[in-house]
Amino acid sequence: MKRYSWNNDWYFTPSFRPQLTELKKPEADLVPVRLPHTVKELPFNNFSEQDYQMVSGYVRFFNAPKQHASQRVIVRFEGAAHFARIYCNGAPVGEHGCGYTAFSVDLTDHLRWDGLNNLTVELDSRESLDVPPFGNVIDYLTYGGLYREVWLEVGDKTRIEDVYVQADITGEIRCFPHCLEAQGCELHLIVTDASGTEMACWQGDAQTAPAKLQVRNPALWDCETPVLYTLTVRLLRKDQELDMRQVRFGFRRVEFRPEGFFLNQKKVKLRGLNRHQSWPYLGYAVPSRAQRLDADILKFELGCNAVRTSHYPQSHAFLDRCDEIGLLVFTEIPGWQYIGTEHWKAQALRNVEEMVIQYRNHPSIFLWGVRINESLDDDAFYSQTNQIARRLDPTRPTGGVRNFQHSHLLEDVYTYNDFSHHGSNPGCEPKHAVTKEQSKGYLISEHNGHMFPTKAFDSEEHRLSQALRHARVLSDAGTHQDIAGSFGWCMFDYNTHRDFGSGDRICYHGVLDMFRNPKLAAYTYASQQELHPVLEISSSMDIGEHPGGALGTFAVFTNADRIELYRNEQRIGSYEPDPGYPGLAHPPILIRDTIGTLLEQEEGFSPRTAALVKDVLFDVARYGTTLPFSTKCKAAWLMLFKGFRYEDGLRLFSRYLTSWGGQVVRWRFDAIKDDAVICSTVRCPGESLALQVLADTQELCEGDCWDMATIRIRAVDEHGAIQPYCCRAVTLQTQGAIALVGPSSVPLAGGMSGCYVRTVGLSGEGKLTIHMEGAPDVELMFSVSKQQEEQL
Repeated sequence: MKRYSWNNDWYFTPSFRPQLTELKKPEADLVPVRLPHTVKELPFNNFSEQDYQMVSGYVRFFNAPKQHASQRVIVRFEGAAHFARIYCNGAPVGEHGCGYTAFSVDLTDHLRWDGLNNLTVELDSRESLDVPPFGNVIDYLTYGGLYREVWLEVGDKTRIEDVYVQADITGEIRCFPHCLEAQGCELHLIVTDASGTEMACWQGDAQTAPAKLQVRNPALWDCETPVLYTLTVRLLRKDQELDMRQVRFGFRRVEFRPEGFFLNQKKVKLRGLNRHQSWPYLGYAVPSRAQRLDADILKFELGCNAVRTSHYPQSHAFLDRCDEIGLLVFTEIPGWQYIGTEHWKAQALRNVEEMVIQYRNHPSIFLWGVRINESLDDDAFYSQTNQIARRLDPTRPTGGVRNFQHSHLLEDVYTYNDFSHHGSNPGCEPKHAVTKEQSKGYLISEHNGHMFPTKAFDSEEHRLSQALRHARVLSDAGTHQDIAGSFGWCMFDYNTHRDFGSGDRICYHGVLDMFRNPKLAAYTYASQQELHPVLEISSSMDIGEHPGGALGTFAVFTNADRIELYRNEQRIGSYEPDPGYPGLAHPPILIRDTIGTLLEQEEGFSPRTAALVKDVLFDVARYGTTLPFSTKCKAAWLMLFKGFRYEDGLRLFSRYLTSWGGQVVRWRFDAIKDDAVICSTVRCPGESLALQVLADTQELCEGDCWDMATIRIRAVDEHGAIQPYCCRAVTLQTQGAIALVGPSSVPLAGGMSGCYVRTVGLSGEGKLTIHMEGAPDVELMFSVSKQQEEQL
């Protein structure tokens, strides 16, 4: 089949009418759009979810050359949210009831050859639909639109409809090609590695299934070395090639055992986050570059080895990148708590089938979610979903996310949303308390999240509590050998319905904000990896952020061996990871003592006296004048035997704990690994502001569809520290071959914001100017190339 990109030259109207299907040219209310497209661009917050719920229309006019009259012409929609009816020249030609899986429609018998054709999509994005995930409340927005790519496929009636590859660590490949009208045809299969070297081949009758191949000593796909191979399948009749398909795959074996998760027979502790496929303004409708960026953030910035695509199958561009970088994926059917009518269930069963068939060649996928997220037991229904997944893909286990204990376990893995941690108790429940099925695998599919919503502009104490809560769950799940791992809720904040969130249509559950800027909790995850040094201080070290002006206990998140702390260039001491987090490779370093040896150096105290003075000072900071009895005894001893007076205590407290009204303190943190400084950071009240701007790319390409760059913006002082209470407006202006997505003025929230720029069909240069009062402007230059789009 010849494949043509069909993402340009569409027209959109928010109000579908049957007359659209007969149009020969666009009418006044039809707006030219390009795919991916959302039915309604939304504000960042404070809007109504009714805004995108509509029955809209998409129309595309096209010519069908008569030279293709003997072939099949098929249009494939990668994602149409949420119920689509397709018309060709006025005739209904197909429909689809899931906004999260792809579908194809055959146009051949309805085309006007060598004439103008009308393809119309009637798209219903109302949440009153009787299909998953609808029927009750939903804790996320479902948006609407032709939000993924559309393709036109033209080819012989004899064609390859599907190819399924099973590749084991032994090097054995079982290939299941599904061919149409292929009597008397042959299949030629070739396996190549990344360099193009042929590793195995097979020839045989097209009706033979499966085809078996063997690769000797294959390089395996895993999280550290995600080696990919390519299978090329050619369909021939009398040596004439009729069709060709290529599939990327990896040799790997996934297995859940009672004692955990095993990849290629090696135990791997899963450390991941849940992800929605949503963005500010555009909802679901972003091109592949943004999808791939999320995978990179999870793997390389946050140090995760796994992700759950909550609560629906997500873009193949995202999954492709997960394949390439070794990020394991738990994907599941659409739904949220509610099980509907028999019609609803029938659609859910189709969703299982479509999900497995369309995604099963991704080596990154290790688990099929075949339950509606957090729904009640329904043994008859879930027996069917499990049977479908196991029949279509026997190489992967099934799971199903529930939020209650002792659920009926029809799946291979008990996947449980464990929200038991509240900050001062164990991070998770033991497996035996949740399920009696001890012979099967067990996975924590969600934790934290709504239990402790955290905004980037919350107080230091609140932000630190969120980070430590994630650390506690990760650590405790890590120490339970029979827990395969955990998925935090969630990767980033997201827009939600009025029933949830903070009243502004945002759930602040993420370790990142909506623009993918990190909150403090992000560094709990980032500090567990070894790819790059991490050093993040939970405190600005400003006295006005803390009760009584005392710093109290703060945390350092780092993958270094220890921290060396300096106050005004005087060494305070050395601090090591906290032993209370044994399940983490790199526990947080909790610092309570910011005095260190200064009392000996500056006041001439003996080590014993210095220790007693510090105990008293820290307890005064913690308890005020209501001191514990033991502290009062220490103070009395110092007064009786060391001659301390009340005024001495006030002076020491002010000088070494609060510096109230004194000289500004400059704190330096050095991260030490293998006895060398790997990074260093300073905390000191700043005197200037700057915009720190990070773009994922400055080279855009007009390819199969429009392209988009993600720009993350942070206000920092001269030491590089984010200023979380800087809430100034940032203005954005574009010139040249790019355009801004969203408003031209955005506020900083938690000292952070972001924006997106997109291509507009032109090649050349584009400039984005970012301005904030009190900081130098930042200019980003973008180069835009344009690939010639092949026409039908």
